[in-house]
Amino acid sequence: MPSEAAFDLTGKRVWVAGHRGMVGAALVRRLQSEACEVVTAGRSDVDLLRQDQTENWLSKNKPDVVIVAAAKVGGILANDTYPADFLYQNLMIEANIIEASRQAGVGKLLFLGSSCIYPKLAPQPIQEDSLLTGPLEPTNEWYAIAKIAGIKLAQSYRKQYGCDYISAMPTNLYGPEDNFDLQSSHVMPALLRKAHEAKQRGDSQITIWGTGTPRREFLHVDDCADGLVHLLKTYSGFEHVNIGSGEDVTILELTQAVCEVVGFTGEIVKDTSKPDGTPRKLMSADRLRAMGWAPKIELKDGISQTYRWFLANRA
Repeated sequence: MPSEAAFDLTGKRVWVAGHRGMVGAALVRRLQSEACEVVTAGRSDVDLLRQDQTENWLSKNKPDVVIVAAAKVGGILANDTYPADFLYQNLMIEANIIEASRQAGVGKLLFLGSSCIYPKLAPQPIQEDSLLTGPLEPTNEWYAIAKIAGIKLAQSYRKQYGCDYISAMPTNLYGPEDNFDLQSSHVMPALLRKAHEAKQRGDSQITIWGTGTPRREFLHVDDCADGLVHLLKTYSGFEHVNIGSGEDVTILELTQAVCEVVGFTGEIVKDTSKPDGTPRKLMSADRLRAMGWAPKIELKDGISQTYRWFLANRA
């Protein structure tokens, strides 16, 4: 059972590493309502791939809390095309931040993993203890292995040094600051953009890969940030914790919801010559629910909000 420990953020300096990413930006927004000081650093301030720069920055800026949201991320294609970049860069970022945080006497650290750390054929919904029980999805195993190493690094620092370092595993996230590039984006932003462009062109149909039957879980990034802050304030334990909605939808249902939000009224065509991928991917939300947290943003509302952001910032 998770270990409960009240941690007060009042007056603390909280460094969000990776504040320009989707999760990092959401964390910065969420932390504005806490009585803490949010600290950020751009690439011109510190190159997290360089151990000396990371150590120097942390020793100079002395945050009380560190959230490791910095990572090299991408979809299946990017993971498959640049395996060395995904493994090397993520290993370096997490190792440099975690060790430099220990040296700087950081009081609490939260490391963010990813749902791809779990075995490809893990029983559904995926419990936290499914980690390392089977082979990974081959297309993104490089990123997954780096993230597993980050969890184990946080655990080892807790075990050897007594550091209050914890890890969280967010599910598929979407929302403001998402990546809408059709070559490298995840399913939600890709569908939003495809439906938007199809509507603009006046197309009579939109095509999705596979049968539309695979089930996927989605969590709005602002809900994720809220769950992460809840974890920071209430949890101090060895095991990592899933951050998810606890619900899933089929790809076809998701596409229908996206088309409704965008206002695309054409036909949804299934290209069954393309692969479906894993039949179902849902993480268990039981551990986090037991700590008194649940998401607030309904999927349809979240899609609408994300589409408004896309129109204002990307379209």
